[in-house]
Amino acid sequence: MSAPLPASDRAVAGRVPAFTVDAAQRLAGARQQASPHFDQRPDAADISLLVIHSISLPPGQFGAGDGGLSYIDALFLGQLDWRAHPSFESLRELRVSAHLCIFRDGAVTQYVPFDRRAWHAGVSAFDGRSRCNDFAIGIELEGCDEQPFSDAQYATLGAVTNALRRRYPAITSARIVGHSDIAPGRKTDPGPHFDWPRLRAALEQEPGA
Repeated sequence: MSAPLPASDRAVAGRVPAFTVDAAQRLAGARQQASPHFDQRPDAADISLLVIHSISLPPGQFGAGDGGLSYIDALFLGQLDWRAHPSFESLRELRVSAHLCIFRDGAVTQYVPFDRRAWHAGVSAFDGRSRCNDFAIGIELEGCDEQPFSDAQYATLGAVTNALRRRYPAITSARIVGHSDIAPGRKTDPGPHFDWPRLRAALEQEPGA
């Protein structure tokens, strides 16, 4: 019997779940953790942008947490102990979330249903519209500007993105952007190591293309 694959290789070996978006606007195949940091979209049917972010807590560290909960989970759930690391002082009282986070091993967690407005983009604009949270889905990748993302993350991100585009066809390939694209000068993520051609190559052909 062969040895089990390392966690970082599981998604690469064809074990990415067949993601779908269910009737409750949740990603089937994702772990669910309900964040309190969301509100109603102005128009729940207006979902037309996908924003890719990156996050690591503490900065540059992956897989860190306390009490069985990752620090990223704790932040999005409003449970981060700001005393756990000196860098967390700046996050004290911060209320932020994303719809999804894809961790280094390819596992994905959902915090906010897609028809609700997650608080991920901040002051932002795209294609002449401000307040991108109103019409965007936000995906965080566990990562930073200084290091490449994992193969498992790209495998999961491609599968998740295709599932989202099947459910929300207004998210065309041209409307998949980085946080830095909608908040230039303020944000740099997902950073210089993010392989945009690799993601584009994983996307299913758009209807009519």
